[in-house]
Order: sequence, then C-alpha cells, then structure tokens
Amino acid sequence: MAKAREDAVQSYFRRSGDVLAHAAADRDLLAAIGAIVDRVVICLKNGGKLLIAGNGGSAADAQHIAAELLSRFGFDRSPLPAIALTTDSSVLTAIGNDYGFDRVFERQVRGLGRKGDVFLAISTSGRSPNVLAALKAAREIGLITVGFTGAKDVGMRALCDVILAAPSEETALIQQIHITAAHAICGLIERDLFKMS
Repeated sequence: MAKAREDAVQSYFRRSGDVLAHAAADRDLLAAIGAIVDRVVICLKNGGKLLIAGNGGSAADAQHIAAELLSRFGFDRSPLPAIALTTDSSVLTAIGNDYGFDRVFERQVRGLGRKGDVFLAISTSGRSPNVLAALKAAREIGLITVGFTGAKDVGMRALCDVILAAPSEETALIQQIHITAAHAICGLIERDLFKMS
C-alpha cells in the first residue's frame, strides 16, 4: 500500500513538473502574462482597481491575488486596490437568494466596477455561468476583461481582452499554473509601479 501511494505522489509531481515546464516554454502564455501586467499597471496608474472572481479553488486564488496586491508581494510598498468578489458572505448570499447564484459576481461587477478597471475572471473549465455573466457585465460597462482558464477552447475566450490558458485539462494542474502565473504577474506589477529591479 505504501508503495502504491508513493507511486501516485511521484506521478502527480512528475505531471506537475511537466506542466510547469510546458507553461514556461509556452510563448502565448508568456505573452498573456505581459499583456495582463501592462493592462493592470495602466489601470492602477489611472486610479482604477482590479476586481477578481472565481469559484472553489479559483475563489481562493482570487483572494490570494487580492491579498498579494493589497498587502505586499516581494517588498514593502503602498497598497494596491484589488478586490476579491468571493469574500463577503452577506453579499454573496443576498445576491444568490434574490437573483440566483449565476449572478453573484455580475451584480458586484456592476456595483463596484468602473470603466477602465480590470476584471480578472478565473475558471478552470472556462464555463462557469456566474463567471461568464460577470465577464459580459464587465464588457458592457467598459472594464478590461482578463481570463484565467485551461487548455480547452471555450466561450470564455470571446469575452476576454486577454486570456491566460494553462496548458492542461486537469483541474489541479490548471490551478497550479494559475497561481504561479499570478505570482509572476504580482511581482511584475510591483516592479513596474515601484521601479524595483
């Protein structure tokens, strides 16, 4: 039994290493990271903010990214305005109860978003109805739309100004790429805004 578990763990680590190596060599993914950094930096320089949403593990990633920007990532600096739309239980349950779960992010985007803000939508499948509804709302009111998803070509791409597609169809591995890419993005945003080398 112990050998079977060890084999399973080693297999997972190999798949994880393989997808990270694939991502590191993926020119489209690297270009997407650069484009996301550019858009967020311009937004923040112009007084805008970053709104972030996702479900489940992607909700945790939304909160993680917001924390890195509001607090600090690599060094002490001024806080950056980032809001995870996944954290306010009263808002989520009120909207879910009154309008349905498919609108829990869309209502927040409409209430909190302003033209020129950036909305980062995270969905490993690219098909989450509440994430797609929020992307549509964001586009309607003039937000820059960014998507984090997986390798499958899904409808989310048509709603995003920039798409970061993890080179995998396995949810856990997609999530690993998302948070790794998010860390790279946070580091570059800090460097660009605070002129650290």
